Amino acid sequence: MVMLRGLAAVGFDVVCATPHQKAGQFLPALEDIRAAHTATREALAAAGVALQLSLAAENMWDDVFFERAQSGTIPSYDDGPAFLFEVPPRQLPVGLTDHLFRIRMDGKLPVVAHPERYQPLWSAPDLVDTLRDQCALVVDLGAVAGYHGRKEKKVARRLLEEGIAHAAASDAHTPADVRVAAEGIAWIKKRLGDRAVTRLLDENPRRIVAGEHPEG
Repeated sequence: MVMLRGLAAVGFDVVCATPHQKAGQFLPALEDIRAAHTATREALAAAGVALQLSLAAENMWDDVFFERAQSGTIPSYDDGPAFLFEVPPRQLPVGLTDHLFRIRMDGKLPVVAHPERYQPLWSAPDLVDTLRDQCALVVDLGAVAGYHGRKEKKVARRLLEEGIAHAAASDAHTPADVRVAAEGIAWIKKRLGDRAVTRLLDENPRRIVAGEHPEG
């Protein structure tokens, strides 16, 4: 609740909760997730916090994810066509772009979490372009502010400055992350202007959550 109050104070009016889904580590039952989501929404309303709390998941690209992709049951934003996923930082899954193409053909919108972390993308602009065509790319505000490593900061800022990233997100896990997100927003505003803040944190995120590719 402290974190959500902080995000509202920074200017967020919609927050998407994206609990991790990772084989062997984070796989809470769907009914437990929905119960926690409902309870939190009720607590926000009771406290008078003007914040809409949506529900999705941060899906690790692993065996569980692949099975869900095959059965069409990947946890998505409010059960819609868009879903968030991440991959291991040092090695991309075999056949990633082919799988993403098939997913797109099924009418889904893959959303890449924190692309600045994936080392194979740092020196592969053609691959970044391919992913950008198939997915929505969402950088972390914490990386933009410099809290996730020097290289990650450089890549995140380049993705924003060159118009490659479609959106930016808080990726907040704790109340302390609210300040970090605010610093990232301040950098975008100073470097790219108010219009970029609106595009990256309002217009494009709303389109993505609705299942629309921002470039579509």
